[in-house]
Amino acid sequence: MNSRLIATGTVAVVALIGATGCSAASPTQSAAEGDEKVTVTYANFTSNGGNEENLQTIVEAFEEENPGITVEVTTTDYANYFTQLQTDLSAGTQADVFDVDAGTFANIQASGVLAPLEGVDTSAYRQGVLDTYAVGGAQYGLPTSFSNVVLFYNKELFDAAGLDYPTAEWTWEDERAAAEKLTDAGNGVWGDYQPISFHEYYKTVQQAGGSFLTEDNSATAFDSAAGRSAAEWLAGKSGTVMPSAADGAGTADFDTNLFKDGKLAMWHTGIWMIGLVGDLPFEWDIAVEPGDAQKASATFSNAVVVSADAEHQEAAQKWAQFLTSSETMVDVRLEAGWELPAVSDEALLAPYLDQTPPANRIAVFDSLDSVAVAPELGANATQIQDVVNNALGEIAAGRATVDEAISALAADVDNLLP
Repeated sequence: MNSRLIATGTVAVVALIGATGCSAASPTQSAAEGDEKVTVTYANFTSNGGNEENLQTIVEAFEEENPGITVEVTTTDYANYFTQLQTDLSAGTQADVFDVDAGTFANIQASGVLAPLEGVDTSAYRQGVLDTYAVGGAQYGLPTSFSNVVLFYNKELFDAAGLDYPTAEWTWEDERAAAEKLTDAGNGVWGDYQPISFHEYYKTVQQAGGSFLTEDNSATAFDSAAGRSAAEWLAGKSGTVMPSAADGAGTADFDTNLFKDGKLAMWHTGIWMIGLVGDLPFEWDIAVEPGDAQKASATFSNAVVVSADAEHQEAAQKWAQFLTSSETMVDVRLEAGWELPAVSDEALLAPYLDQTPPANRIAVFDSLDSVAVAPELGANATQIQDVVNNALGEIAAGRATVDEAISALAADVDNLLP
């Protein structure tokens, strides 16, 4: 699974020129409404790096089904894509249909450059992912793919300890109790591993019943009982049921190797690791991550949107829907291992669900029932993530108390918010 799915909060689109969405041309009749042959332009980053031919297969299937429409594809690597998109949006030269991700969608939509999508069969999509690209009751984007975080676990270690396997009903307390029994530091066996980081923190705040930011994203909201509980949950594992930084935690591939070596009982990580872990000399499986006051699963996604300036709106939307919900698209993605489609039809997903290990792949989709909403951090997103990581690290190292660190962190983040 491609880690590019992680919502980075790319800041290149923040400076979009406000006028770009103000001169949308009136849509003309598309090929679906007459004999006119039209071209729909599509700019993407998701196929870059090995899936260009897979995208072309989907394009050819669409064009065969819609002989009056030609799709013209431009592919740019992720590192440069959003810079190019900003340039195109500022000049009004953007493609008819183009890629966004969960971290950039809100700013792009707010700039007024997107067309609302009419008549979409929303039942074709996983609602939790689809909702990421809806604003004010209107759908502005359709998800092409998603990835999320689940709980990996070593069944052999659970069996040896006489413990029941994790279930979707588990809470933090269930995980904590199991981790304590599973930890055998003397033999290098650890009960749990969860990165002590911003991406885990905003999610665990929501699991504790709180929010990282206020509803309007104008100020922090984690200087609260939920925010403190989340910090204690993450940092409190370090050196007790989870290896500390001094043990090597946080270094490259440390957690992956620990799990593959049979020395880690539970592991919070993304489904992109399923293929990298693969077959091991012990049985392992996955489950929905435990929550505290509620469930909240970190979900990262990509989507396509239609430009308000697209000349052939109906044809553009028809391509967007085919690219995100057609059986052809699902088959191509699953066969190629090219990120997971966000479709709701489990019959289409059967080839993925039938693959083992892990046996409980349905947990990947069950996790979408409670999506953790990533906070909109604005232009200082990277700096905010860094200060959160540092503050949590100070707590884990015992150099700051939760109360001290969270109060100071909230003030720092407030100063960095737009």
